[in-house]
Amino acid sequence: MELMREEDYFKQSDWSDVECKNTQIAYRKMLESIDDMLSQEDIELIHSLHEEAARTVDVHSICAPGFTNLQHVFETVSILIDEVGLGRVVIVAALVTDLVRVGAISREKVAERFGDQVAVICDGMVKVDELYGRHISLQNENFRKLLFTFAQDVRVILLMLSARLNTMRHLKAFSPEEQMRIGQEVSYLYAPMAHRMGLYGMKSELEDLSMKFTNREVYLQIAAMLDETKRDRDEYIHQFLAPLRMRLDESGMNYEMKGRTKTISSIYNKLKKKKIMSLEGIYDLFAIRIIIDCPLKVEKAECWRAYSIVTDLYQPNPVRLKDWISVPKGNGYESLHITVLGPGKRWVEVQIRTKRMDEVAEKGFCAHWKYKGIKSEENMEKWLANIREVLENPELSGVDFIDDFKLNLYDKEVFAFTPKGELRRLPKGATVLDFAFDIHTNVGRKCVGAIVNDRNVPLRYEIKNGDQVEILTSNHQEPKQDWINIVVTSKAKTKLRQAIKEQTFKRSQIGREILDRKFKNWKVEFNDAILNELMKEFGYKDINIFLSDVGEEIISSEKIKEIVDKDRTEQDHYMISADGYHVEDKGEIEDKKGSSVLMLDRGLTNIEYTLAKCCNPIFGDPVFAFVSATGGVKIHREGCPNETDMRRKFGYRILDARWRGNEGNMLAVRLRVTGTDDIGIVTNISQLFQREDQVKMRSITINSTEGGFEGDVTVMVSSTEMLGSLIKKIKTIKGVYSVVRIGQ
Repeated sequence: MELMREEDYFKQSDWSDVECKNTQIAYRKMLESIDDMLSQEDIELIHSLHEEAARTVDVHSICAPGFTNLQHVFETVSILIDEVGLGRVVIVAALVTDLVRVGAISREKVAERFGDQVAVICDGMVKVDELYGRHISLQNENFRKLLFTFAQDVRVILLMLSARLNTMRHLKAFSPEEQMRIGQEVSYLYAPMAHRMGLYGMKSELEDLSMKFTNREVYLQIAAMLDETKRDRDEYIHQFLAPLRMRLDESGMNYEMKGRTKTISSIYNKLKKKKIMSLEGIYDLFAIRIIIDCPLKVEKAECWRAYSIVTDLYQPNPVRLKDWISVPKGNGYESLHITVLGPGKRWVEVQIRTKRMDEVAEKGFCAHWKYKGIKSEENMEKWLANIREVLENPELSGVDFIDDFKLNLYDKEVFAFTPKGELRRLPKGATVLDFAFDIHTNVGRKCVGAIVNDRNVPLRYEIKNGDQVEILTSNHQEPKQDWINIVVTSKAKTKLRQAIKEQTFKRSQIGREILDRKFKNWKVEFNDAILNELMKEFGYKDINIFLSDVGEEIISSEKIKEIVDKDRTEQDHYMISADGYHVEDKGEIEDKKGSSVLMLDRGLTNIEYTLAKCCNPIFGDPVFAFVSATGGVKIHREGCPNETDMRRKFGYRILDARWRGNEGNMLAVRLRVTGTDDIGIVTNISQLFQREDQVKMRSITINSTEGGFEGDVTVMVSSTEMLGSLIKKIKTIKGVYSVVRIGQ
């Protein structure tokens, strides 16, 4: 069988000999994997499409030196077949997606020739490719769109995971910048996603490869420690297995047994958690896997029989027993895990599972399709539906959205039951309120507490494995703002935000009607300008929350009346004073030292100005002046977060302004610095400031997140020119990605 003529595809004029050879090897390996999975009609169609595309568009691009795009496609297909276990639909989609992307074939023709399912997957992959072309970042909307594309079809996730795994295997060929970017993205998104899909082998490899390129020094340090202890470790595993193998053989059990060391990334996580850098301090550094070959109907009995043999031989730690056979994980994972005390008083983790369970653990929920009577699609579809619900919530802030999404990927589960015995899976740390929302949104909204194991508990009670939970409700109950801090599931958070927003809006309508009626009684015009002043006086930033509190009578009418009367008096004073100002063609406002001068197009004189704290303008910034009701002047930077509201509501108080003269006093500016997490990054940034005579660093804070860092640096500068020069120098520090000025 041949999909393509080798002379047509592996001797491109712009390919090196190495690239041709590597692509040809990948192609032949893929053919071995495909075997008879594609029909002769499929093969002929794919061949003709590639042949046609080769004449009309360039489909022979190079991903990195020595690594061609076609090689990437072929190797991805091999992963889909050998390591994930997918069939014809996804394989064809993987082979023709690039042709759709470059316009060699339309989506309609794909559907016509290969079926609608292939076309749907191609659609998803093309959208993913387009989003990557727009520079995906965790902070921008493209990231949300990317995840939404994933959530539409689980096969798109599996195809993208396989493609990313293959890219990681060739990451050495990419530039250092690309290695860091792709490695961090895989660590943050694709490894957790593989975990959630039950692809534990893929997840472990992605984590290790990511660490290899994003935290190379520590990776090599742990690898060296493992290499130094390999002989002792192998001898110990043999010593542990020998008597266990004898006991299992005597039992007549049909099994195979493997001994292995934990992955470098998992060892690193344990070291980091324990704040040590020695393998001697790691529990269960060794993992032994017993894989039993037995019929489906006796799986549980055989696993527990093996468990009994292991714990008869070695002392178990009962606290570390994990039974995912009685109640599998949400992604279908089934296994018995027990940590036992082996020879020499060393802890060893033993995993007991059947051959079917092991295949599910390696190939995720895809493996379920091979076994009759085993269901996993329901849990996976429930998870995807939950993800879609989070993604579709436009009110979710960027930070909340990322947190909610990640919670759906990398959560540990607890299991609880309804009074009728229905099993509910929730992430570890979930509360009674989460349980209520998991049952139904209305149950969550009206929840007042619960009866857990015949005992009354409050909303904050954390669900434990095996709890029987009866939710108590009341028609008089309404969601509270502080409930957001009680729940942990994305579903509960999303539904709560929606409910609170609805409540606030209804109450705000009542509050607006109250104010409108009061102002008519006071014979004062009620408008947005007055409303904004009231919000400012009471310290509110959200208009609906302010009006809601008015409706709830949290803010008294008497207090509002006092402020309105005071503001009306000041407004009258301002209008009289403004009319009395001496106006010339141009006027000047000077500060006390006279170092910086603002030229205004109206000649307001003898008025002191202050620099606004909301945007901290410095010499050289484009600025404007805002005259307050009392006649004071504040200088704002153009692009200030408050500029739009000020111009819309108080345009008559805004004056054009510009700097004149030399640089002024040293003023505080806050910079947001992001980059690769490195142990010396703070030192490098600090040393840069020490070398700058005209710049002073006031403070620096660095937060590490998923292999990267984000830090805020407050510096004292006197002009935008000095600031621009400083930003350029910070960007030259190794590991720094971006430096931006932010408001204070």
